[in-house]
Amino acid sequence: MKSLIIIKEKMFLLSFICSSILFFNSCNTDDVTPPPPDVVAIFEEENPIPEIPFEELLDLVQQRTFNYFWDFAEPNSGLARERSQEDAFEGQSKRVVTTGGSGFGIACFPAAVERGWITKSEAIERIQKILTFLEGADSYHGAFSHWYYGDTAKTRPFSAQDDGGDLVETAFLIQGLLINRQYFSANTTEEKDIRDRITALWEAVEWDWYTRGEKLLTWHWSPNHNFDINLKIRGWNEALIIYVLGASSPTHSIDKETYDNGWASNGGMKNGKSFFGTVLPLGPDFGGPLFFSQYSFIGLDPRGLEDQYANYFDQNKAHALVNYEYCIENPKGFKGYGENSWGLTASDQPGGYGVHSPTEDNGVITPTAALSSFPYTPEESKKALEYFYYKLNDKLWGEYGFYDAYSEQQDWYSDGYLAIDQGPIVAMIENYRTQLLWSLFMKDQEIKDGLSKLGF
Repeated sequence: MKSLIIIKEKMFLLSFICSSILFFNSCNTDDVTPPPPDVVAIFEEENPIPEIPFEELLDLVQQRTFNYFWDFAEPNSGLARERSQEDAFEGQSKRVVTTGGSGFGIACFPAAVERGWITKSEAIERIQKILTFLEGADSYHGAFSHWYYGDTAKTRPFSAQDDGGDLVETAFLIQGLLINRQYFSANTTEEKDIRDRITALWEAVEWDWYTRGEKLLTWHWSPNHNFDINLKIRGWNEALIIYVLGASSPTHSIDKETYDNGWASNGGMKNGKSFFGTVLPLGPDFGGPLFFSQYSFIGLDPRGLEDQYANYFDQNKAHALVNYEYCIENPKGFKGYGENSWGLTASDQPGGYGVHSPTEDNGVITPTAALSSFPYTPEESKKALEYFYYKLNDKLWGEYGFYDAYSEQQDWYSDGYLAIDQGPIVAMIENYRTQLLWSLFMKDQEIKDGLSKLGF
């Protein structure tokens, strides 16, 4: 009905324009002078999306994105499916759940309760289901795998040799669980049980064992391939939270020397160069993909967080601004780039998946990049949000919020979602609005002690 009304209105306007131009000639394609370009634009423009107050738009985006973790969760485990496309993973997509992406979604349960998307009782019931699954899942010196089959709790290999513990994905999961350990603080049987079960999972992770007796952490271990992947966890990237949790562990802790030598490479992670007029304290030139400044900071509050290497709010803000300014300068001339359409990070792309940054740019913009930067670049992120919603709505907006990525250059728009990109949108917008997740995580005394140990 709405479309029919619009068509009738346009037909009336066209009739009026034609009669005004010709007055006493008949209006037909043979003798009508074409209307001016600004009039043509009226008919070419698609039905505009009604504007709503900005706070309501934030509400809408957060809630719909959160529903990926709530309505679309794998039913047996309660964890998030890795991605939404049903034909992925040889048709097994409905079974494949992710630990890191789930950790981001779990971290948002308190925000969902406080904003009324779910009740506290519903959150308790869901987290109990998740804890039951994790308690029965394959684990590797306390660490969890990147992927599991949600119906069996058995590891689904991430790659040929990656069929065991993934310390980075484990840290993202534990970060979300510890946020909930703080939130479910009531002196009730149910909430005490949740706290105790989260504590047991947290204390079981053998962070120190993953040092292999060296002064740095290793990403993977497999019972079939040992440490053959041999990927060291060094900064600057998304993995600061791994060293913070390792230092904070009450049972399997790492020391400051491991942090300095492993994570910081004894100062080797410093940058200090200027890009587009912004000094970047740490990391690769131009900052790398934006998930570097987001994944560790779902719970870890960068405001005032400082050690001998950097101020971490300054680092994250600089990273986001460099990414933003790069997209404005747009040295490769990609269609659609600009102050309203920016954000390079890891995401889907035409033909597969890729890691996007100013030094690895193929014209793909990923909404989570700009939206999860809200605490650092609120005005710039607001422009991106409004562009995504009002200008690209029919191509980019779906059941669970914004689709994963798009390229105006290639006229390509993703048709699906990835958990690890969805979660930071909800979490970081909440941290921008209320700092709720930051507040909960930073109240944890074990985290406070770990940060103090590392010199923050």
